[in-house]
Amino acid sequence: MKNGVDFLAESLDSVRAQTFQDWRLLVLDHGSTDGSREMAEDYQRRDPRIEVHTLPEANGLSGLLNCGLDLADAEFIVRHDADDVCFPDRFAVQLAAFAAQPGIVAIGGQADVIDAAGAAIGVMSMPIGTARVAAASLFRNPIAHPTAMLRLAGVREMGVRYGIDVLKVLPEHQRIEVPNLAEDYFLFGQLAIVGKCANVPQKLIRYRWHGNNVSATRFMDQMEVSLQVSRFLARSFCALHGLPYFDPAPFCNHGGILMDVDGRSNFDAEFAAMAATLRQGLGQSAELERELVYRKAIATRGEARLLWRFNRFRHAHTPETGEWNAVRSWLIRRFPGKRNMRVAAQPA
Repeated sequence: MKNGVDFLAESLDSVRAQTFQDWRLLVLDHGSTDGSREMAEDYQRRDPRIEVHTLPEANGLSGLLNCGLDLADAEFIVRHDADDVCFPDRFAVQLAAFAAQPGIVAIGGQADVIDAAGAAIGVMSMPIGTARVAAASLFRNPIAHPTAMLRLAGVREMGVRYGIDVLKVLPEHQRIEVPNLAEDYFLFGQLAIVGKCANVPQKLIRYRWHGNNVSATRFMDQMEVSLQVSRFLARSFCALHGLPYFDPAPFCNHGGILMDVDGRSNFDAEFAAMAATLRQGLGQSAELERELVYRKAIATRGEARLLWRFNRFRHAHTPETGEWNAVRSWLIRRFPGKRNMRVAAQPA
């Protein structure tokens, strides 16, 4: 947390109200000056399961989260933001999912979206199944970070840290670091492409959307970093499986937008090559084909053809968070104030 006093009490109360009660809460304070730390310390006095750690020197959000990984010593680690609200059965649902999937390292889930006043304004829907999550991770963040739970043994075994290349399968000049803006995507994307991520179908939290979210204040910066991560993940995936690199940019929907790649309008040939690569690397499955149907729909930038393809997709599948928004934003991108991101294609 950092200066989150407005929502902190509700957030802490939602952890204390969990049906699963064997937990310890580490409050990581990144130098709050608004009374957040004092409020958390008051909760600490009333509930010995709560510990406040003041870490103003932590290097950005990645550094703060890594401090949390270092402090954690339980079997599982839950990520929770100071402005979000857990549903009472969140821990129980995720622990049951881990018990059913012993090889998984990270599990997220679905969420309701609320505004600053707590009113419902939408839903956050995420892909289900390890193959879906793996494929989706090349084009978007596959895990809603505020819903994440991690298995500590897997974290330790894989050397998981926020902001760094955990897989280390690329040559040095192609490796990157992501200290902020998309540090969660960088972490979960790497876990996903090696089959270590999953999502449960249940809603786990009420995710609060307000003007201070990074996704609102630094949107375009975040999209640029997210594309950098997508390209890193595609290179890593192809290196792991000995397959030719493909540029994921034409098929990404980060932040609910499509990217203008070199001003081109058709990527069907690139889609065919990308789909063949994913089928080879992940194997044939209904989960993968569901992901590919959407990526095929957005392989065109022609407005009429894009809308026709998406409608065909929508008749067969329920769109998830960011899928319809990406199509809609492209169709209306010429209107003043609408976001658009133009990038250059990246060769192998």
